[in-house]
Amino acid sequence: MKRFVALKVNGEEYDIDIEPNRLLLHALREDVGLTGTKEGCSIGVCGACSVIVDGKLVSSCLTLALACQGKEITTIEGLAKDGRLHPLQQAFLEYGGFQCGVCTPGQIMAAKALLDANPNPTEEEVKEWMSGNLCRCTGYYKILEAVMAAAHNKISSDFQVKHERKTAKIQSLNVYKDS
Repeated sequence: MKRFVALKVNGEEYDIDIEPNRLLLHALREDVGLTGTKEGCSIGVCGACSVIVDGKLVSSCLTLALACQGKEITTIEGLAKDGRLHPLQQAFLEYGGFQCGVCTPGQIMAAKALLDANPNPTEEEVKEWMSGNLCRCTGYYKILEAVMAAAHNKISSDFQVKHERKTAKIQSLNVYKDS
């Protein structure tokens, strides 16, 4: 039997009707429509689904949505403010701390939880904290570099995301030919 739950996500209230066993991950992605949180392993060991609930880092693939009623949930979509990226988001872009993007939201949320708890971590503390977030694309150095840059405010003050529109042209094997 479905139940109504009020979730406060990134400062906004969402009243949704869900099954009692609905995971927070699926409620965020499918019911609330915030798809930044990714499903990786589904068993809480990869960190791709990391979100912050009442200031604590949690695996949303193991957390029931009903258990989050009345709590403040922060997802990757809630970090940017007034059109400006959060310093961690900016650092990941500036320092190349991402590759395919599947783990990136969880990496950034884990780093945010770390910097909220310890604003001036050592490299060893960052490595230890971030060890719960797996990435298959990079060697982790760029992720470490990005977190340390954000911690020490070594990001560009005039950084802007460039939006260029380009038209993709498939040229291999002459699949598409002019008529």
